[in-house]
Amino acid sequence: MGLTQAIQGAAAVAPEQFDRFRQHLDPAWVEQALEATGSASLRRRRLPAEQVVWLVVGMALMRNESIQRVASLLNVALPTAGGPKSVAPSALSQARQRLGDEPLEHLFQTTASYWAHRSAKAHPWRKLSVYALDGTTVRVPDSPDNWEQFGGSPSNGIRAGSAYPTVRAVALMAARSHLVAAVRFGPYAKGEVTLAAELWNHLPENSVAIIDRNFTAVRDLLEIATGAKNRHWLVRAKARMKPVLIEKLGPNDELVELPVTRGMRASSSKPMPEVVRMRAIRYQRPGFRPGVLLTSLLDAKQYPAQEIVQLYHERWEIELGYDEIKTHLLDRQEAIRSRTPQGVRQEVWGILLAYNLVRVEMERAADEAGVEPTRISFVNALSLIRTAWLRWSTPPLAPGRIPEQLLDLRRDLGLLLLPKRRSERRYPRAVKIKMSNYDKKWVNRPSP
Repeated sequence: MGLTQAIQGAAAVAPEQFDRFRQHLDPAWVEQALEATGSASLRRRRLPAEQVVWLVVGMALMRNESIQRVASLLNVALPTAGGPKSVAPSALSQARQRLGDEPLEHLFQTTASYWAHRSAKAHPWRKLSVYALDGTTVRVPDSPDNWEQFGGSPSNGIRAGSAYPTVRAVALMAARSHLVAAVRFGPYAKGEVTLAAELWNHLPENSVAIIDRNFTAVRDLLEIATGAKNRHWLVRAKARMKPVLIEKLGPNDELVELPVTRGMRASSSKPMPEVVRMRAIRYQRPGFRPGVLLTSLLDAKQYPAQEIVQLYHERWEIELGYDEIKTHLLDRQEAIRSRTPQGVRQEVWGILLAYNLVRVEMERAADEAGVEPTRISFVNALSLIRTAWLRWSTPPLAPGRIPEQLLDLRRDLGLLLLPKRRSERRYPRAVKIKMSNYDKKWVNRPSP
């Protein structure tokens, strides 16, 4: 039985108990992910694959600890006739190499899809699940293999390109709980629009995707709208777009059509219409330049223009999610740990798994307090979970018991609950870190 079928079956058989089961990374999920990717047949003298999965997740949660220390906290040990034996750092690296990145990817994709879609459905806007999509980058260690696989930004005449190899990623996130639903990542040279095209099929029916204007490609907008039933998009218009007015729907609210060029229709592998019909809403927030929102939400009565304007600014939630991962979970360190491309992919999936596990716990705490998940402090929740993990290490717990011992954050609501956000506050974008006054050393790097 596949992992997805096992999840659905458990929910149908024991719905009253499944809510607790789904909150954590159950050992059965790990085992099935290993079996599905052919990684479960490691010999007994080697580290059990289940322990290595938890080791990778632990590397993300315990960012400032060495891999040997993380293994010690998880009670990772080699089974021997005389009892468990401590593992040398080289054996841990070899175990990660044997495991590969596919089991972590499989485990993340299945759990993320279930957790994020369930969460988005529980916090809708006008009966639509709300998602945000955007891109980011992650630095990886400065090794020849990583440079060859991922590359980095080229020189732009101001700076001499990247100091580290860089992974480009695009994520689809449940905007109102920050749970990551799907991710695609690859070399820096691979464009965000190309990566995003692989994510549209993860949008469920009865949903709206809020996307950055850099992703405004007509073929992608058509892919969203013509996919599952009642699937919509919302985006800010680019200045060069010249839609044609069809009908006035209200003040600053219009039904428009955007022509599809002949070249675009010829280059598409699917039939494309000559025009795309959409809704254009003009607005201006105090202190900002006027803007235009484009959306497939054409019914002005069912979806009022002013509410759509407010909804669009929830797109910023994905930026806050990226900040939680890169600033707090990864402690703003220059690069992640792995010096090989396979290790990088494995570690990225482990980081995303760890982030979603924290976010699932935060959603439970929010339900207990009767507030939205964004009212729970990620910084404090992460700190409490890390502290609990260190406390469990005396004596160490077996990795399989970690899910049942995860900290119940509901006991610490006083520390976790944030005040309501103040809508009048403004945070304009700015470069916070001053660049060096010294020229960067030029190094010839291989092209990916």
